[in-house]
Amino acid sequence: MSDKIKRPQQVYSLIVEVGRKAGDGLPDKATGGALLCYASGVDEAEAVRETVAILKEADLAVLEVQGLGTLEERQANGDDIAEEDRDLMQRALDENSVIVAQMTPFFD
Repeated sequence: MSDKIKRPQQVYSLIVEVGRKAGDGLPDKATGGALLCYASGVDEAEAVRETVAILKEADLAVLEVQGLGTLEERQANGDDIAEEDRDLMQRALDENSVIVAQMTPFFD
């Protein structure tokens, strides 16, 4: 039996920059893109690891991940979080999953 305290899952907002890769689903002329993801984890590092693993499975070429923090941290920073985004964050928590909320392709 372990004496480790189980830390609660939290949802982290992440911006993931991706490059091009065959089968990535980005538009033909796109040079890459950015994804807004909501990912559950006991800490931001775990949320980032899970997100990168899932996106790689989806044939996306992950270049960089920027953490925006939890809902509470974002609110403390003055971010205005829409109800739709709050619902997606709750879904990520309920399902212990990664939700891609938005994908923005980049064009040169």
